[in-house]
Amino acid sequence: MAISILVADDHPMIRSGLDGLFSGTEISVIAVASNTKDAVAETVARQPDVVLLDVRMNENSGLDALREIKQLQPQIPVVILSTYDNPTYVARAHALGACDYVTKGTSRDDLVRVVKAAANGESPIEAGLLYNIAATLESKKSAGDDIALTNRESQVLRHIALGLSNREIANSLRISIETVKEHVQNILRKIRVSDRTQAAVWAVRRNLV
Repeated sequence: MAISILVADDHPMIRSGLDGLFSGTEISVIAVASNTKDAVAETVARQPDVVLLDVRMNENSGLDALREIKQLQPQIPVVILSTYDNPTYVARAHALGACDYVTKGTSRDDLVRVVKAAANGESPIEAGLLYNIAATLESKKSAGDDIALTNRESQVLRHIALGLSNREIANSLRISIETVKEHVQNILRKIRVSDRTQAAVWAVRRNLV
């Protein structure tokens, strides 16, 4: 099955590189965009099967483009392709409706698999960053919003969702790194997730940041 994609990235080498990368596969690049405005406009005009969207373009947020695309064309799957695996970006991409999130270090074969899965409406596959998140959150749907976090744990969780390291959280809250680590472990245990990215998604989905 032929799959058409739109590539939105502010680096010409990435745009041309992806065009060449998909050569010889059933995936073809039918349009490109170098900024968020064009990404949205080209998506609406060209109706690709999948949008490959950079998370940051010329100081603008690809996540804003993702929000607009999902509002205007909710049926078109969007895969975030980024240099950054920051938990905040991953969390917000998931919350805004991205079907997967992959880094630019992803192999050609895995990227092809991710695009095919997105075009076919399949769940995130293990090659993408949303695979473990989607599986974990699906199994935790019964976990309510009444989980009792302390005020300090809520503060730490908000910092995690903003992508801060333990040292940065410690400096911000004026507590020791050891105390931060203890709070992080308590948070993960209470909300029943296994890592910081899943915790960030949990926080974003509950509008804690």
